[in-house]
Amino acid sequence: MSEPLLVLEDITKKYGAIEALRGVSFSIAKGEVVALLGDNGAGKSTLVKIISGGLEPTSGRMLFEGKEFLAKTPAEAKAAGIETVYQDLSLCTNVDVVANFFMGREITRRVLGVPVLDEKAMEAVVGKALANAGTRIPSLRTKVEHLSGGQRQAIELNRFVHWGGKLVLLDEPFAALGVEQTRRGLEMIRQVARQGIGVVIITHIMQQAFQVADRIVVIRQGVVAGDVPTDKTSPDAVVAMITGEVLAGAGPAAQGQKRGPAQEERTT
Repeated sequence: MSEPLLVLEDITKKYGAIEALRGVSFSIAKGEVVALLGDNGAGKSTLVKIISGGLEPTSGRMLFEGKEFLAKTPAEAKAAGIETVYQDLSLCTNVDVVANFFMGREITRRVLGVPVLDEKAMEAVVGKALANAGTRIPSLRTKVEHLSGGQRQAIELNRFVHWGGKLVLLDEPFAALGVEQTRRGLEMIRQVARQGIGVVIITHIMQQAFQVADRIVVIRQGVVAGDVPTDKTSPDAVVAMITGEVLAGAGPAAQGQKRGPAQEERTT
């Protein structure tokens, strides 16, 4: 893997006497896909909100592209190249693909001194971006409400890549998708990573993590219970980390078990 894109050092988050995070440390490299796994209430969503500017940590340090960084708002995180994609996405369903792609960044031209939208120029840019990513949409003028979940997700990810995104956080991105749409979504994550973009994916399906992730980080009760390369562990070992039966690196159980029925275990 290349140099670290994001480094988390001893991140904590307290709500009074409750410790949601108790010293989380790990890193993400450019072009790396990290699956963030853990049971409900483990602290995964809290950590994602801190990275993306939705929450401030109680203590700890975050480095982004080698510099100390802390986004105080989601807008600051986006400006730095950090985007969060949730299951329900952030697209406007009552407008078309082009309008969603260029929202807030519209191309204009002047007609008799008056700025008007350059629809042809914007459509050409969107068409090229989607074609380069292998995304097929019958018409770029179709309203998003008429597209499938997989197509909507592809638009959001392509938009993120096109506008210079550097780190994308995917929170249960495939929960509402079918088998084929999920397969295409996993392929797109790998395409995004190949462009040097860091990807963090939270998923409750173990099989998805093993299909797409380079590394698996397990959060349990607010601490990192495991941080292992995907090809050096197994679904059974990861389940053991999630439940607290064993920590990563604690012996053969963490590293050498064969893949079994737990591959499709739900983990969050």
